Amino acid sequence: MAMTLHVVIPPHPLIGHWLSILRIATTPPPIYSTALEQLGKWLTYEALRDWLPNSKREISTSKGKTEGTIIETGIPLLIIPNLPGGLQMWQGAREILPNASLCLGGVPKTIEDKAGILLFFDQIVQGEELIENLKKLQELGIKSQRIRIITSLASNNGLKNIGELFPDLKIYASCIDPSISTDGEIIPGIGNPMLRLNTRITREH
Repeated sequence: MAMTLHVVIPPHPLIGHWLSILRIATTPPPIYSTALEQLGKWLTYEALRDWLPNSKREISTSKGKTEGTIIETGIPLLIIPNLPGGLQMWQGAREILPNASLCLGGVPKTIEDKAGILLFFDQIVQGEELIENLKKLQELGIKSQRIRIITSLASNNGLKNIGELFPDLKIYASCIDPSISTDGEIIPGIGNPMLRLNTRITREH
């Protein structure tokens, strides 16, 4: 059976709302930052639905016993964001996964055998940086089933580039945009997160 890149676009109105906030050219930097955080949170919530290890156990309440669902906290989760936008998305998602380990230097040299990997990218344009990270994970023996990719936006071309090399991945995004401009931005896109977030940093200093 041929493997196919699986891109999930959750039909949640909050995801659509925060994507629209990112798209609007006049959105001020602090709100743009908040929109990335919110997309990170809601897309991560969706990505964990059928992926986060859990088990059914008998638990005791004040009125008796019942079956409960318990997250398996013994299985490590590693977060690998691109900077700065992917890190901003993780700031929103971290409340869902407070015990996850953040890898700011990119893919670590060693990864535990059962660890799950979440890569946060503000957007996937051509996919070069993401593909570089995926190749490093592949060299460490990490199977695609242990990886989830969270991105606010992806281009058709970027997904095609990724799918040709890693066809069995699962990517969670708020939208897929059709094309890329001559200056390397997705159309209609969300602008350049690096510049828009840097504007916020400049104002704070």
